[in-house]
Amino acid sequence: MHTVIAKTPGHDQSAIKGSGLGLKRALIPQIQTAYQQDFIANIDFVEVAPENWIGAGGKTAKQLDWFAERYPIACHGLCLSLGGVAPLNTAFLQQVKQFLQQYQIPLYTEHLSFSTDGYQGQQGYLYDLLPIPFTEEAVIYVAKRIRQTQDILGQRIAVENASYYVQAPISTLDELTFLKAVLAEADCLLHLDINNIYVNSVNFGFDAHEFLRGIPGERIVYSHVAGHYQQAPDLLIDTHGADVIDPVWALLEEAYQLFGAFPTLLERDNDIPPLKQLMHEVDRIAALQSCYLAKG
Repeated sequence: MHTVIAKTPGHDQSAIKGSGLGLKRALIPQIQTAYQQDFIANIDFVEVAPENWIGAGGKTAKQLDWFAERYPIACHGLCLSLGGVAPLNTAFLQQVKQFLQQYQIPLYTEHLSFSTDGYQGQQGYLYDLLPIPFTEEAVIYVAKRIRQTQDILGQRIAVENASYYVQAPISTLDELTFLKAVLAEADCLLHLDINNIYVNSVNFGFDAHEFLRGIPGERIVYSHVAGHYQQAPDLLIDTHGADVIDPVWALLEEAYQLFGAFPTLLERDNDIPPLKQLMHEVDRIAALQSCYLAKG
């Protein structure tokens, strides 16, 4: 068990702000080597998946300690399965709560999706993020599980609008109506994924900018931008394995126009280029934010 992390002078862990970068293993030594060099100055916060760090020891724990001393951290979960049929994994949530307290992490977010299957009280992980049917019944069900999560953690969480490729035939609501209803019913926050809006707009033929304008901006805590793979003209796959494309940058810029320059993180999970190359996109986030902060 680690002790509570002591922060370095001038380091503010109380809020996520500015531009961030997902903390992948390949990037850890690069960031450590370049720490306090000008070319990574726009990394204001990092993001980790708690599943990959809870219970870690040895070198891995020391690496997380190093980052926690120097950067605000956001936790973005992968396996809570808010839309799943099996009971919430409350033992895991207790581990998350301890992890958040241990590293003084102010924010925990999860996908508005399901990733487990259940039978006779047993739970199996599907290792994918699958869409929840957009129904009023599902709104009530998922919101109840979000409130349960918040009660266990003792804090509000944020849910992320997820990418998806097949819509449940029993859906009676559109995605935006479903998302807004869950946020209101659960009284939770929004982790806005800009790329997912664009991916879904191509896959299901709706106007991404109209969707964005319907978002309840007062609930946004931070956002993601990422790249994707175009499998067909009308099918995009959310891989996080390529550069962010211009239509996604345009959506982010409009989001700042609408809601202000909220914190934004670059996701890159596959085909990760060297840090100096990734920083071009982090710097672009920071430049857009500076523009709209100045206007504000």
